[in-house]
Amino acid sequence: MKKTTDSPVGEEFAALCDRAWDVLVPAHASYLANVSPHYDEVLHEVAQRTERAGSLGKTDIAALVVWKRLSAQTRWVTELMSLPDTHVRAVTERAVTAVRDTTVPRSEAARTGRGIIWELPGFRTGDALASAILTAAAPTRMAVYDSRVQHALDTLGLTLTPTPGRYGRYLQLLDDLLHHGGARADGWTARDIDTALYWTGANPPQPEPA
Repeated sequence: MKKTTDSPVGEEFAALCDRAWDVLVPAHASYLANVSPHYDEVLHEVAQRTERAGSLGKTDIAALVVWKRLSAQTRWVTELMSLPDTHVRAVTERAVTAVRDTTVPRSEAARTGRGIIWELPGFRTGDALASAILTAAAPTRMAVYDSRVQHALDTLGLTLTPTPGRYGRYLQLLDDLLHHGGARADGWTARDIDTALYWTGANPPQPEPA
């Protein structure tokens, strides 16, 4: 059987999930209380355009670069901007179709979509911007990954290695968390978990005083 996550299974993983939810619930509340409700307007606008067009163009990707606060002064940006927008849309259209395919598990859809986005300049390494694009393509199904999310996972003892296929394993890990969350996970989406992880990574929980 193909390994779909980096995490342990069984009782050990269930215990890790239970401890993680003790952190995720207040972290999500803090995120909502401290981050401007207008901050994600760019993501929402790109998602709406993607819903109508079925693809993302260079303008949409540029907006997500700003939303993720990434540097545009890199070689890959020049290479991407030098491509015809029709080519970029042809690639992203296939990725959009992949992540919206509900006939396959979410993690498999994520892995396929990530593999397609890999074809564009700037998406051969790292998952931050690629995950933003895929989340804009399927905001109720996908989730954003970045270094703060990774730091939170490490802090919580939830292993996610950087080996190929990480984004698919990340979505499987979020599914596992939702599965083990019980009543605390009611109404939560993968995107809710990623915002809680993001906040945790930026504001790691402090150990109890001795």
